[in-house]
Amino acid sequence: MHSPKYSVLLPTYNERQNLPIITWLLVKAFTDAQLKYEIIVIDDASPDGTLEVAKQLQKVYGEDHIVLRPRAGKLGLGTAYVHGIQHSTGDYIFIMDADMSHHPKFIPEFVRLQAKYNYDVVTGTRYRSGGGVHGWDLRRKLTSRVANYLADVLLNPGVSDLTGSFRLYKTDVLKNLISVTKSKGYVFQMEMMVRARQFHYSIGEVPITFVDRVYGESKLGADEIVQYLKGLWALFTDV
Repeated sequence: MHSPKYSVLLPTYNERQNLPIITWLLVKAFTDAQLKYEIIVIDDASPDGTLEVAKQLQKVYGEDHIVLRPRAGKLGLGTAYVHGIQHSTGDYIFIMDADMSHHPKFIPEFVRLQAKYNYDVVTGTRYRSGGGVHGWDLRRKLTSRVANYLADVLLNPGVSDLTGSFRLYKTDVLKNLISVTKSKGYVFQMEMMVRARQFHYSIGEVPITFVDRVYGESKLGADEIVQYLKGLWALFTDV
């Protein structure tokens, strides 16, 4: 019987401190659960030497487990996933943040739920029983809640956490969704879920705890919020 392989797409930009830890946790999660895996590091020419760290990790864990697919510059999240998918050999693809916000310990739960119901997509949610957020101030919590609430009212996607980015996809489903997704940046993850509903893909949810980034700067500022609202409106008028 064919045992499925899981690819993890890790887009990185200035994550040299986080990458060794997240990699170790990922390897542990997959090894403990006896799952076949590869971790695809898509580094956008980080000036802090993230790629050099990734090369060291490749020596430790092997080229079959750590796949390096760097790019020439900071080209955005959506194209990073497209780039990663082109080089992935897994039957299923995990997308997650490299900044330690998403703990790999939830991976077996994603895998179990997907296998049980044959879901096309399994998404991590901070807003169901068992999930939560650590390390955010009230402003960040409100921003996220309001963002999800607005999206829910306008788009009615039937998913409790639209702006999260810890997900498991069937590879062909992810390829299809990315090919029709127009947004860039913060709205990208949200549109993927809205499109998934449009195509009647089945979606499962796993409660996760989200931890604010340990090292480095958060990438959410006023610009991202404005972008999000514009993107939300564009989606609402398009869908």
